[in-house]
Amino acid sequence: MPFTHRVVALLLAAALSSTVPAAAAAPAPTDWSKSVVESTMKRYTPATLGGWGYTRGLYLHGQYLVYKRTGDKRYLDYVRAWVDRFVSADGSIDNGFSNLDAMRSGTLLILLHAETGQAKYRKAADKIRAVITSYPRTSDGGMWHAKSRVGQLWADGVYMAQPFLAMYGKAYGDEKYAYDEAARNMTAYFKHLKADNGLLWHAYDEQGDEPWANNPGKHSAEHWARAIGWFGMTAIDLLEILPADHPRRAELIGIVRHLARGYERYQDQATGRWFQVVDKGGDARNWTETSASSMYTFMLSRGVQRGYLDAKYAAVAAKGYRGVLAKVSVNPEGLTDIQDISEGTNVGDASYYFNRKRVTNDLHGLGAFLIMSEQLRSAGR
Repeated sequence: MPFTHRVVALLLAAALSSTVPAAAAAPAPTDWSKSVVESTMKRYTPATLGGWGYTRGLYLHGQYLVYKRTGDKRYLDYVRAWVDRFVSADGSIDNGFSNLDAMRSGTLLILLHAETGQAKYRKAADKIRAVITSYPRTSDGGMWHAKSRVGQLWADGVYMAQPFLAMYGKAYGDEKYAYDEAARNMTAYFKHLKADNGLLWHAYDEQGDEPWANNPGKHSAEHWARAIGWFGMTAIDLLEILPADHPRRAELIGIVRHLARGYERYQDQATGRWFQVVDKGGDARNWTETSASSMYTFMLSRGVQRGYLDAKYAAVAAKGYRGVLAKVSVNPEGLTDIQDISEGTNVGDASYYFNRKRVTNDLHGLGAFLIMSEQLRSAGR
């Protein structure tokens, strides 16, 4: 095993051996991913998990990763049962796609088509792909966050559409358009949202007429943690798909390195997690947020594993993982809980972000945790 991989494996193995916090009501599971999936399946049936939306798509993608590792068909059957609530036998799908958020769950269609061979999933995915061609964009090609958000780019939005597009291109022979468009969107967004401190601004408004965009850069004023996490995960996901010779690959690696510097700089040394407003850890109103901390840990771990990042970031990832585990516990009913997950969030000022509800078992956090947990297991072996 190369030296870098040995370092990564040792650091992550130490993180994976962390036990549940002392306040937990039951011993730590040997497999936190399975524990989260089993607990969620007990809390919700596919019919009660919720409607078509990005949080369900995020969570179920994480559950699919656990299925791929464990081979437990119940996990895949659950994903399929949820998707089948919306996709008819002829491939019609009862949902509009007037915003990027609505596209995220489309990744499940591609995965289920590969798993089952059923044409209806491909047909439903085709409908989302068709919308993307004519979807409105900024003058430099960034897909608006929503058709109702004229000229606005939110860092959250790239994760909702670009991985789907790249996955679609790879699966169905649409590589040229899909790869170029997904990567071009990332670079367009990054140009407008990049901050000198290694982070991103939450949003950009091309017209500059939003109250939060009243500045020369036409961007919002704060570094909201989860938006930045979505962006980092998107860069990693695209790098998994784009060929080694793609002309924008180096730019995507540059995004990962930019964010890694910011993540290292602003990691809370006391907890290993990251704050809701990333660069304002000294404000008493601020708090460490679990979904973003999971996302940052995922990006850092995968970045080191793939050689995009220096091996020193493995220690940052390991500390982040231990910090996230400190927010995980087993309740008296034997179900796993994950705490301090920010509810869904708009663009706002610092007080707005500080005052977002801190939710237990919100799907933003459960999905991000599963994606992180499966990556840490992979890197730790």
